[in-house]
Amino acid sequence: MHKQKQIDFDRIKKAIGYLNENYKSQPTLEQVAEHVNLSSYHFQRMFSNWAGVSPKQFLRYISITHAKNLLKEENASLLDTTYELGLSSTSRLHDLFIDIEGMTPGEYKNGGENLSINYSFVESPFGETIVASTTKGICYIAFVKDEKSALQSLKKLYPNAQYRQYTDQIQQNATFVFTQDWSKLDKIKLHIKGTDFQLKVWQALLTIPMGKLSTYSNIAHKINNPKASRAVGWAIGDNPVAFLIPCHRVIKSTGLLGQYHWGSDRKAAIIGWEGAKIWDQTP
Repeated sequence: MHKQKQIDFDRIKKAIGYLNENYKSQPTLEQVAEHVNLSSYHFQRMFSNWAGVSPKQFLRYISITHAKNLLKEENASLLDTTYELGLSSTSRLHDLFIDIEGMTPGEYKNGGENLSINYSFVESPFGETIVASTTKGICYIAFVKDEKSALQSLKKLYPNAQYRQYTDQIQQNATFVFTQDWSKLDKIKLHIKGTDFQLKVWQALLTIPMGKLSTYSNIAHKINNPKASRAVGWAIGDNPVAFLIPCHRVIKSTGLLGQYHWGSDRKAAIIGWEGAKIWDQTP
């Protein structure tokens, strides 16, 4: 079952890439299905089961026009809302559920020799992930190509930590965001390594509501450092906790979705999936 889900998502990701590349010609369902080697019927059913909407509806949520409209809302809110008040009324806000705690120098001194880290491999709607935690919270989430290299990447961050492959309650609570109503979840704690500037940027990302988008320059304004767009981009690229710290919600000011540490097609998949969850529930 796990392998089949990964195969299905790889097909979805391939389809999204095709839609992104060919959106101007408005490809038909048959054309997209053929591109991923499925019949129209099976592709429509698989895609709708995953996204909750049809491929045609999904395309609307990853279109430049939709992105630009969301950015207009974001820019308008910057004019009359402070960083502290930059929250939506929706109950599906990351920052209502996530606390970031920066590690102390002693906690990652000498490559994390004082840390005990549990890790596990977990399915998500966007492919397999590696999820790692300390006793204080989640310290790492990344999308996985293969489990061996994923673990090596984690160990590069904390080479002298003690590791155990074990699924703990902290990890389970964090991954429930994919399957359960957020309003019924316990608060998610993150325990991560970063500079003061990086932590500010990652905190600012948490104020972007699910289904919304922002830009690098808007994030720089939110941390009261409007000239730091490039540094903001570097900090976003160094995000150690995929999805929960929503760096995927930051796009170019032109409305193009742009690059993503774990692949631009996966970024489009997450943005579209979140858009479908939010906008298709709007009365």
